Amino acid sequence: MLDRLAHVTYRRRWLVLAIWVVLLVGMSILGSKFAGVNKVEFNLPASDSQKAFDLLKSAGTGDDKAAGKIVFAAADVASPAMQSQITAMLDSVAKQPHVATVESPFAGTPRAAFQVSRDRTVAYANVKFDERIVSEETGKQILALHDTYAKDGLRIAFSGQMFQERKPPGATEAIGLIAAVIILLLAFGSVLAMGLPIMTALFGIGIGLAIVELLANVMSMPDFASQLASMIGIGVGIDYALFIVTRYRQLLHDGHDPETAVVKAIKTSGKAVLFAGCTVVISLLGMFTMRIGFVNGLATGAACAVLITMAASVTLLPAVLGFVGHKIDSLALPWAKRTTTTERNIWYRWSRFVQHHPLPMALVGIVVLGGLALPVFGIRLGSSDDGNLPKSTTSRQAYDLLSQGFGPGFNGQVLIAVKVADDAAGAKLPTLRQAIASTEGVAFASPAQWEPGSDLAVIGVFPTTSPQDVRTVDLIHRLRSDTIPAATDGTGLQAHVGGATALSEDVNQVLGQRLFVFIAAVLALSFLLLLAVFRSVLVPLKAVVMNLLSIGASYGLLVLIFQHGVGAGVLGIGGAGPIESFVPMMMFAILFGLSMDYEVFLLSRVKEEYDRTKDNSTAVADGLSHTARVITAAAAIMVCVFGSFIFGDNRVIKEFGFGLAIAVLIDATIVRMVLVPATMELLGDANWWFPKWLERIVPAIHIEGEIEELLDEIEGRGDDTPERELVGAND
Repeated sequence: MLDRLAHVTYRRRWLVLAIWVVLLVGMSILGSKFAGVNKVEFNLPASDSQKAFDLLKSAGTGDDKAAGKIVFAAADVASPAMQSQITAMLDSVAKQPHVATVESPFAGTPRAAFQVSRDRTVAYANVKFDERIVSEETGKQILALHDTYAKDGLRIAFSGQMFQERKPPGATEAIGLIAAVIILLLAFGSVLAMGLPIMTALFGIGIGLAIVELLANVMSMPDFASQLASMIGIGVGIDYALFIVTRYRQLLHDGHDPETAVVKAIKTSGKAVLFAGCTVVISLLGMFTMRIGFVNGLATGAACAVLITMAASVTLLPAVLGFVGHKIDSLALPWAKRTTTTERNIWYRWSRFVQHHPLPMALVGIVVLGGLALPVFGIRLGSSDDGNLPKSTTSRQAYDLLSQGFGPGFNGQVLIAVKVADDAAGAKLPTLRQAIASTEGVAFASPAQWEPGSDLAVIGVFPTTSPQDVRTVDLIHRLRSDTIPAATDGTGLQAHVGGATALSEDVNQVLGQRLFVFIAAVLALSFLLLLAVFRSVLVPLKAVVMNLLSIGASYGLLVLIFQHGVGAGVLGIGGAGPIESFVPMMMFAILFGLSMDYEVFLLSRVKEEYDRTKDNSTAVADGLSHTARVITAAAAIMVCVFGSFIFGDNRVIKEFGFGLAIAVLIDATIVRMVLVPATMELLGDANWWFPKWLERIVPAIHIEGEIEELLDEIEGRGDDTPERELVGAND
């Protein structure tokens, strides 16, 4: 099937290229014109916070329009001079486009009185807009008023999505692409060969991002969904094209004509690309089992990006290779002609060194990975907020001022939604409010907002601790298990604990409980796939253990930096805080497919050599020497692309970027270059043990295709074949 596809795309390359160009332009226009609104939906029907949300929604409480806060601080914000200065600024804010209302702390209403701190050092104004998503331009216009009014001892800070500082779109992606260009130039030594993987990735991600924007109309898509899809799409898109272009060049150097080279490259490396890409997509879509709206959106967006880049790799790329032909090495750089024999290359020598000291090297690798993984046992899942932003940002300054003036729990208000059976039950609301106010960990509980005849009441609760503090989580559980049941028993009141902080905790609970089940399912799938591919029991078992170790090590470093704040300032991460509850699960889903890619790429070559020579040690050394250069280049590209997102302005994306970059780095170095050769040397021929009863029931999966023909080609070249010609030969 793939060979027919390659023939068609090669011979009708003008048509294929035109289709992809039309798709890119058309989808970009559609995505821009009909982009959906980013939103976060949780959908936890059994949770207490969801019940509270449903009560509020059924009563028509609140709306979905954007809102923010402007925070003021001074020695006495309520002095006549400061009141005049603050009121003048708020009058200017009210005149800005799309501003619906401005609730001044000096409006003279009972509600406004709560907007000034008891010590009169901090006050805030609520700003409500007439649209759900406020444009960056509107936010900038309001921010521009800062310099006019922040004087004479008055400090002003802004809180809300519309006021957050953002880097220009594509800034982080550009850093990753520049790094990928440099690595591809070093790997290929040709400007033209370098450009093909970049082109493929850009086409794929351009269409993929448009799809993500359109999906926001029908799915819950957080505002960072596009960045995550971009990160994954660029990384895998360049990697997949790298494998195919490498194989194509090698086939040309072997004397094949361009069409034959394209067909063979797609039939071999293209099949491996489809296998790796499908494993990523399947594992991502497996996250639908979590049944959480925004997690489904993230998984779908990332899966679409991988699917499109995968399709571009096996259709657009062979078409463009048809235009390139023998000119693939055009615009060669000075080092491109340097060659080394396979027997003497650095990777062969390294493999032999590891194989001569297998036990010490294996122990060192395991100890290093185990040590890096230790912090993961103290992982705390949660949700970040403005308190995790760098202190230089206005949103963080507003967060700190509100905590300073109104207490650390002000930024994490808990809402108690109460269903009131009748007016007699409503008369007992003050008793419920008093019980809540006297609960340990509660700084203040507002009087119940209830009108006689209404079936809904709302009580606002401010904890004594910040939203991310474990004591706030304890308070939520205390209210649910002790305070509220005791205070509402037999009263006709049904109270549910909701609000952003409580909802976040419920999501964390669900994801935390299902994380280990998800990881176990992915590892089981990994084992079964590798069992069918390599016809071995120990090779897939060893791969599963090593994947677990490498990903555990990346989790450990993630916890060390983001949760404990070690080196956070250097990376511009901001304050320490919990790990986003969905990050470990999504990381595992993505890394599963990527590690399978490297696993198949390396071990398939080792298996070929073992089948030919029946010499395990030589097979491992040759397999590593033939594949290490491509694995190193592919991993370096992934590390740079993923790592570039650390320089973005979204903490969640920073976590993904850092976690994925570190995991790929560990997988391609400690695992592939140390643990694989060491453990395979220790196991010897037992690596390939496969009982006959398994042989009968396990279906065979051939990833590489045409292995025998490929082995004949390799044997015919002899030992002096330049290393650069052997790159990708295992495909």
